Amino acid sequence: MSAFERIEELRELINRYDYEYYSLAQPSISDYEYDMLMKELEKLEHEHPELVTATSPTQRVSGQPTKEFPTIIHKSPMLSLANTYNEQEIIEFDNRTRSVLGSDANIEYVIELKIDGLAVSLVYENGIFIRGAKRGDGVQGDDVTNNLKTIRSIPLKISSDIEIPGEFEVRGEVYLPKSSFEAINNERRNNDEAEFANPRNAAAGSLSMHDSSIVASRKLLMFSYYFASEDSRFQFKTHLDNLEHLKKLRFMVNPNYKLCKSIDEIIAFLKKWEAKRDSLPYEIDGAVIKVNSIEQQRTLGNTSKSPRWAISYKFKATQAETRINQITWQVGRTGIITPVAELNPVFLAGTTVSRATLHNTDEIKRKDIREGDYVFIEKGGDIIPKVVEVVFSKREKDSEPATIPKFCPDCKTELIRTEGEVAIRCPNLQCPAQITRRIEHFASRSAMDIEGMGTSLVELLAKEGMLNDVSDIYGLEAEKVQNLERMGKKSADNLIQSIEKSKTQDLYRFIFALGIPYIGVNAAKILSHHFKSLEKIQFATLDELVDIEGIGEKMAQSIVAFFNKDKNNELLKRLKNAGVSPKIPEMNSTETQPLDGKIFVITGTLPGMSREEAKALIEKYGGKTTSSVSQNTDYLLAGENAGSKLSKAKSIGTDIIDLTILKEMIRT
Repeated sequence: MSAFERIEELRELINRYDYEYYSLAQPSISDYEYDMLMKELEKLEHEHPELVTATSPTQRVSGQPTKEFPTIIHKSPMLSLANTYNEQEIIEFDNRTRSVLGSDANIEYVIELKIDGLAVSLVYENGIFIRGAKRGDGVQGDDVTNNLKTIRSIPLKISSDIEIPGEFEVRGEVYLPKSSFEAINNERRNNDEAEFANPRNAAAGSLSMHDSSIVASRKLLMFSYYFASEDSRFQFKTHLDNLEHLKKLRFMVNPNYKLCKSIDEIIAFLKKWEAKRDSLPYEIDGAVIKVNSIEQQRTLGNTSKSPRWAISYKFKATQAETRINQITWQVGRTGIITPVAELNPVFLAGTTVSRATLHNTDEIKRKDIREGDYVFIEKGGDIIPKVVEVVFSKREKDSEPATIPKFCPDCKTELIRTEGEVAIRCPNLQCPAQITRRIEHFASRSAMDIEGMGTSLVELLAKEGMLNDVSDIYGLEAEKVQNLERMGKKSADNLIQSIEKSKTQDLYRFIFALGIPYIGVNAAKILSHHFKSLEKIQFATLDELVDIEGIGEKMAQSIVAFFNKDKNNELLKRLKNAGVSPKIPEMNSTETQPLDGKIFVITGTLPGMSREEAKALIEKYGGKTTSSVSQNTDYLLAGENAGSKLSKAKSIGTDIIDLTILKEMIRT
């Protein structure tokens, strides 16, 4: 067999096994066997680069970061669905449908679970996936082809033994499984980064990222629900036919759909899945009801915003009532003190919940949350439990407002609050809780990637006096570690090997691992690429740092402050003496900086992007961000529920923009 034939065979096998694993959940080979096939394909393609194609399973991750997301106009509008919230509104929908089609019309409905994700469109030509876009405003959306290619439930090429039209479109819902969401948030928690509120936000943020390798690590999936082609041979009579054809093409279709011939059947389906929603490995927030006949869909038509032949039924948010026994305060690696509600354990959305975040002191005051209160907690689309509201009718008469701590709960240092921030902070860098969290961050996957050194082991090593700062990691000995609880010789040897390997980790990872405030992974990459050595970063001036594309003033101040502290420089010397010698990776620079010299303030909730991600985007393209609106502010980036900053911006004539305009500014 020639190399070409074996490569083609391997690609077909891997595509088939991807379909079995992701779409059917029925893998026929082990993970090890799959990995061996992939390694063989990678080896052959390396030896025969002329045979590499864009549709190969090895090419799902783009080698270069995407600099911008061009806008694509959809072939037909991606309309939103009208929402219903009770059975009576479903009956009214059925009555409206029958009034148009006629009382004697034979009407069937297909009901599908409503996946809590984001809608995308995929375009195929001659069986090859060539372009993919987000829904956007329904008329046009961002081209995120490279990011969509990382999703293994999306075929890059349709099998040659299946008859297909020359061009067709598939639409579906990209989502993040619960297990992947929890893994991402665990990592963000370990890195002392803001956690995603729910899987939908995480999926939306992931598709907006410029580095497809990070998107691939998020393990997104997609359920397909729409097929369209201008080829008359592939224009089916029913929506059910479309779903069956998508499965034939090896797209992942949610198996929990049903053909219903009456409203009673629809309501029974809704009740069944509202009760079972927590048993699913992904989030749903309701169901979608569609007229099955395509001809009847055309007769019913659309409004300017929504199809008349389909409607969404929204489930109620999952809530539970419980009591706050105590409000405790946790110390993060940067010293931020976070309040947590310790609850009477209560079963909610598939798990027993005993703790809920209270976010910050402003949130406690706004909702007037007190110890001893009965409260409603909610997950809804969120995995992280949160307190929705207090049951004031059950509040005890002698109840008192929550006491905001004045001293660190761990080291008893007096707490501080920086102007413009809601967080209270422990300024003691030697605070034991901060030290533990910093060591945890240093060893985390995004930083030095020391496998096996998770939260529990770090806490155990610190408790045993074996870790007092990150440099102590490199003095650990297998003989001593293996005697610890839940450790053994093999675990200890693996840990020491991983520690040794981390000594030559990439420079940007090492910079990020140091935990310099406001310096995330992207900023660390910029610093690594610009200076190409840690020593040059150490001695960089504020002016030099501010002049770097992608490094804002606040970040520059933080870098200078970090390296001006003797204790930090002493730590770097200890790490160097321990053999830590980060390497300089080859990196790509951004050619243009369209936001150079512009100052932004961000307020409100942005669609599909956190404020930190928006800040990183602005700084990446040369802009700077500040926390308050002033005469120096060029733009206010405003999302939903913008407050006093929006009012001030209007009063002083600051330009107000949304996320769409920001992206247009970057593209120009």
